Amino acid sequence: MQQRNLGSEGLVVSSLGLGCMGMSEFYGTSDEGESIATIHRAIELGVTFIDTADMYGPFTNEKLVGKAMEGRRDEVQLATKFGNVRGEDGSFKGVRGDAAYVRECCDASLRRLGVDHIDLYYQHRVDPDTPIEETVGAMKELVEAGKVRYIGLSEAGPESIRRANATHPVSALQSEYSLFTRDVEDEILPLCRELGIGFVPYSPLGRGFLTGAWRTIEDLPESDTRSGRFPRFSRENFQKNVELADRIRDVAKEKGATPGQLALAWLLHQGEDIVPIPGTKRRERLEENAGAADVRLTEEDLRRIEEAMPKGSASGERYGEQMMRAVNR
Repeated sequence: MQQRNLGSEGLVVSSLGLGCMGMSEFYGTSDEGESIATIHRAIELGVTFIDTADMYGPFTNEKLVGKAMEGRRDEVQLATKFGNVRGEDGSFKGVRGDAAYVRECCDASLRRLGVDHIDLYYQHRVDPDTPIEETVGAMKELVEAGKVRYIGLSEAGPESIRRANATHPVSALQSEYSLFTRDVEDEILPLCRELGIGFVPYSPLGRGFLTGAWRTIEDLPESDTRSGRFPRFSRENFQKNVELADRIRDVAKEKGATPGQLALAWLLHQGEDIVPIPGTKRRERLEENAGAADVRLTEEDLRRIEEAMPKGSASGERYGEQMMRAVNR
């Protein structure tokens, strides 16, 4: 697995990362043993950029990742996040970015992870009631204290990114980006490149659509929350999006790749500053995703993919109305 520079501050990570959210919540039942085995296999394959957040579980995903990293901390680049406030009962309590909360969250994450520092610490969502300068100022203090190496933002808008970067250099922005979701190409990605900020696409497989694994909405596990949370998984949109994802099957087959590998390879070809973090909780899928790093796309391949799945062609918004209000701000 090759490595890439994430931002201009010195952070170097594997060219593909591993998103760990689904190991603990949202995407069906959990299996701690298989999840830990998946993280161990990722490290063996050179997929060493591991992504979690305090809200996943809630609070249990960091513990799982910490358990998996025991004795192997120096082999990984560890990213976690704060800002989405949840109760122990799983309730969502809004967004916070005040300085006291930033410090409190960092210390709690360090305890759960069982580490003395976090390589990349993200603000998960921008708090509209706290100046971004206060939030990033507190993150800067964490860097100076040695608790955090580099800082990042997630789903931040252009003004917030500029103001944050003026307070302390931002190494990475994590936002949704895939063949299904390309909004960031208009303004966000050019701004990141102007400021020397790396870009980390989450949901790079369109929350699973781009793997080609589903044929009907009934293929989703009963405990999977996607159909209730995301408009693209509603009954009126699901089948349209399955058919859209099918359009790249021929290109994938010609390249000797799976549809998911092709979708990840397409992202990797968007720039050396792009580091996707496909999530999985199974070794089989991890190994498939890692194979995307070996898929080489020609200009003709890229043209055909664009023709098959043009920007904005997915049916439905990526989030519901309330969750959309929390992005790009």
